[in-house]
Amino acid sequence: MTVTMHEGFAVWFTGLPASGKSTLARGLQQRLAGRGIATQLLDSDELRALLIPEATYSGAERDWFYDLIAFLASLLTRNGVNVLIAATGQKRAYRDAARAQIGHFCEVFIDCPAQRCQLRDPKGLWRKAMRGEIHNLPGVDADYEAPLQAEVIIHNDLLTVEEAVAQVDAALAARGCIP
Repeated sequence: MTVTMHEGFAVWFTGLPASGKSTLARGLQQRLAGRGIATQLLDSDELRALLIPEATYSGAERDWFYDLIAFLASLLTRNGVNVLIAATGQKRAYRDAARAQIGHFCEVFIDCPAQRCQLRDPKGLWRKAMRGEIHNLPGVDADYEAPLQAEVIIHNDLLTVEEAVAQVDAALAARGCIP
């Protein structure tokens, strides 16, 4: 018996904390499921809570964590799993490393102004960073490097969730990133 394996795709949603990465990734996941396309979501908040319960967000810890996300996504896609990554990945090098490891990779930049992210702030990270309770938050006391080659840019402050998901879906499909 011959088994043919098709490589999966990966879509990395990147942007400032509270820009809507997880929400849009989950929305796309549901939309694709409606078309019979299964995906695995790698949400950095969920992974970090499991793998690093007492996260320090140090440079070395972030390097390790984003290397792990790229490795997991690469492993999954090589085995035919479609992957959606919801992770800030504030350094281009993190996302570029994933792009280099994954055959079918697309980057979605959630371009949301910092002021809007601060207003959303569902986990209170921006408030904690502004009070000095946490450090190294991209957009506050750590840099965020916007993508130079994102396949899709979403201005999430101007769209509803449904509009943004539809825009991501259409743009990724038009570029051949997803079926």
